[in-house]
Amino acid sequence: MTETPSPDDVSSATTAPGPGRRPRALVATAGLLVGALCLAAGSAAAAGPVEKASGSRTSGKTTSSTTATATSTTTTSTTSTTSTTSSGWTYKQLSAPARVQVLDGSTQPVATFTVGARTVTLRGAARTFAEPTTTSATVVSRTWVRLLPKPFTGTVDTVWLSSALADTSPDVLAVATQYVTGAATVRDTAGSLVSSDADYGPLQADGTREEGSDFNDYLGIPWAYGAQTDAPEARQIGALDCSGFIRMVLGRRAGLPLTLDPDGGLGLPRRSFEMLDSAPGVVTVPNTGTRPASTAGLAPGDLVFFDGSADDGARIDHVGLYLGTDTAGAPRFVSSRKTINGPTLGDTGGRSTLSGTGYYANAWRAARRP
Repeated sequence: MTETPSPDDVSSATTAPGPGRRPRALVATAGLLVGALCLAAGSAAAAGPVEKASGSRTSGKTTSSTTATATSTTTTSTTSTTSTTSSGWTYKQLSAPARVQVLDGSTQPVATFTVGARTVTLRGAARTFAEPTTTSATVVSRTWVRLLPKPFTGTVDTVWLSSALADTSPDVLAVATQYVTGAATVRDTAGSLVSSDADYGPLQADGTREEGSDFNDYLGIPWAYGAQTDAPEARQIGALDCSGFIRMVLGRRAGLPLTLDPDGGLGLPRRSFEMLDSAPGVVTVPNTGTRPASTAGLAPGDLVFFDGSADDGARIDHVGLYLGTDTAGAPRFVSSRKTINGPTLGDTGGRSTLSGTGYYANAWRAARRP
């Protein structure tokens, strides 16, 4: 398969997609939540005339205590530094980046919290993420990803943890698949669009896809950033470019604060290179200007960043969401691309993997844990 670039933030894809929508299909195992129609409380509600872009939709209690961790770094390691047991849970402190791993009574890991990040990986029911029209590989995973109400500081809230482990509503990974190939159209009780088989952007006269489709363009609603309001582009309704897709999943749906411009890491900014430089969370794989030597430090839910264009120097120009290891043993991600006209975890126009010799594997540069 010939792989062609499709960076989001620059108009430099070397192969233009044909007109119309791409062929799409999505398969989910029975009883699982991949592409489920049920939505987390509040996430399906339609926006009012103007919605505020700051704050979080996620709530949680902070009534319990367990353990503290060291300062986080950007080098990956799984070395355990300390281990304590309390109330049936065992807590292991891990370093680089600083994390707390929670184990149950059978010594099985049930959750991992990263200092400075809001995303938490949790053990849950196995799910299969698949896109059979674009790849034979699938991702079968028991890892679920949910967001804390605020960045983790080293103390595990066991009330939140117990609730999160029991939660069966769509998590970050499942929400991401609600916009990919073949996803069903979901509307709220008012008839407003929530999720669907999304495009990348409108088809232009030269056969390329227009960039700039943010989450509020997809929904057709204005969005307020303080005193500034971003009005939707009518021609971009139902479309998400790569950073717009991430902002939909982690911002609009999961509750990370959003910003148009970098604000020192408080909000999720608009452009992919800005997300690496200034966004909530911690950098787990730093950008050295070359392909990272290993994917061992990645966790499902991490943002992965790419330098896919030759005409903007070494600037990051594409972003995706890491899903996990696929059935072929490759680390697989999902992102929105021009070449297939929308979000995909498949291999059309470039394999969605970080290993091997494919286009995106060679273009991969860094990772951030939101």
